[in-house]
Amino acid sequence: MSLKNKVTGLILAGGRGTRMGRVDKGLQPFRGATLVAHVLARLAPQVASVAINANRNLPQYQAVAGESPVLPDYLDGFAGPLAGLQVGLQFCPTGLLLTAPCDSPFFPLDMAERLHAAMEAEGADLAMAVTMEHDPEQPEAAPFRQPHPVFSLVKSSVLPQLETYLETGARRMEGFYKTLHVAEVLFDDSAAFGNINTLEDLHHHERSTAPAPSSRAPDADPAALAVEDAQRLICARVAPVEATEQLSLLAALDRVLAADIISPINVPAYDNSAMDGYALRGQDLPTEGASAKFKTIGVAYAGHPFTQAPHANECVRIMTGAAIPPGCDSVLPQELAANINDDDVTITHNAIRAGANLRRAGEDLQAGGIAIAQGKLLRPADLGLIASLGIGEVTVKRKLKVAFFSTGDELRSLGEKLEDGCVYDSNRYTLFGMLQRLGCEVIDMGVVRDDPQALEAALRQAAASADAIITSGGVSEGAADYTRDIMALLGDVAFWKLAMRPGRPLAFGKVQAGQDSAWLFGLPGNPVAVMVSFYLFARPALLRMMGADSALQTMQARATQAIRKRPGRTEYQRGIVSKSDDGTPQVRLTGAQGSGILSSMTEANCIVVLHHDQANVAAGQTVDVMLFDGLV
Repeated sequence: MSLKNKVTGLILAGGRGTRMGRVDKGLQPFRGATLVAHVLARLAPQVASVAINANRNLPQYQAVAGESPVLPDYLDGFAGPLAGLQVGLQFCPTGLLLTAPCDSPFFPLDMAERLHAAMEAEGADLAMAVTMEHDPEQPEAAPFRQPHPVFSLVKSSVLPQLETYLETGARRMEGFYKTLHVAEVLFDDSAAFGNINTLEDLHHHERSTAPAPSSRAPDADPAALAVEDAQRLICARVAPVEATEQLSLLAALDRVLAADIISPINVPAYDNSAMDGYALRGQDLPTEGASAKFKTIGVAYAGHPFTQAPHANECVRIMTGAAIPPGCDSVLPQELAANINDDDVTITHNAIRAGANLRRAGEDLQAGGIAIAQGKLLRPADLGLIASLGIGEVTVKRKLKVAFFSTGDELRSLGEKLEDGCVYDSNRYTLFGMLQRLGCEVIDMGVVRDDPQALEAALRQAAASADAIITSGGVSEGAADYTRDIMALLGDVAFWKLAMRPGRPLAFGKVQAGQDSAWLFGLPGNPVAVMVSFYLFARPALLRMMGADSALQTMQARATQAIRKRPGRTEYQRGIVSKSDDGTPQVRLTGAQGSGILSSMTEANCIVVLHHDQANVAAGQTVDVMLFDGLV
């Protein structure tokens, strides 16, 4: 058994520290996710499973943990790391438990392996990380040995000793560790075991280091998150809604199937003819170089079977879809008959082979088999197939409820007077159309002013009534100054700079309002950026919540012109794809590609995808294209 399968991970987030304000340290936005999400990402590859120890904001931690458990302390009163260790050991399904705090996202990816090696070598109960540190107030002094007890690998068998220790009222980790055989493991990089204790620390690390790994060109913004990384982070967090409903087949179009459709019958239900012709026994077909005359003894129609079994050199006139008469196993197409009279037909050698032109019972679907798998977005052909099975009702996922609004003092709704410096709000209508196409239950909340109280009220109202919230505007670096604080108060929301164009700013996370919560997608304000960001981030997440497939289909086409592209970001340019003279796909841009030029989207029938590391495209070079057909 590999070491990974022997170890369970435990993230310690159970404290009540307030140095970062009202939001738990582990839930603070950091590099496109939260601190605890980064710790989870480093811990997960080293262990078989992970649990989070937390005593506050359990829904927010559960959103990060996914299917992993969130474990409150067994002891009352925020008893410290040992209380977290206790509940972690009580849960631990493996022989070893690896711990890390929620505010330290830099620890080594080989920590479990190195701690385990020392534990085995010394026969220890527990192995902990140690680093050599310098006293900043005495820089000339020799370095000292600094233990890191919260970065430990401990045997689950020490639980009785821990509980005996806690029963004395003691809570210090150092005191408990003195009762064990401890192996200390020296790590060279002391910064790897540093923790983020204050908002100042958080912002320092946010500015000074790049986000989660992704390939970046030397001239790219090191703080910008790659598109693929953002998509993975979002996909890892959202999950399908559980609620379902029963609908009549006629009401189920464009709904997501919640349970497999099991065929109650064979389709076809019986062997039948694939064409008009003559049903006969294959054993009676003429041998090589010969022909044979067959007597016609009757006619089989669809819905009116002929039940008499023919004898040697007899046949039955049969129509497409009619049941094959008893004893017959082949059908001669009418046009291949050599000579047709009222009572007989001549068949030459090699006209057909035995078994030809039959549709066997269950050839399409067998009774008891899956006709349509759950997760399918039901289309007209699906309704027909289900009806062919005699099924009149289906179980579908309930409609996803999505609230949306635009933000900005400059926005005016249709019908309002347009003052100087103001614009009509187009994004709400674009979002409405895109959400309707997905089959969502749409909640239009209008325009929200650039005001913290108004934004907080709108988000609370939306979280109480919807599964997801989509906003446009208010997520740029300047506009996010107050929205970051408001969203942090309401839940786990990260603001990202994305390495893409159009659509650089994005906010994503979960908004909490009492017992209610909703996923938030804060899109940019420019019209084209709204559409591109929706298709790349919100659409796949919403479809995943609906339980449906979310893959975007691309094709390749030849560029008819040179396209300028800077490596280090993904670009999405509007294009028109057509067929060239030789029938192969070709694509040209619609013209100016500014993110505020919505007309470029109405003229286009596709988006040209220029990937992260891609440079300038020469005329004639092949590029990836995302077709609007089936998307918009």
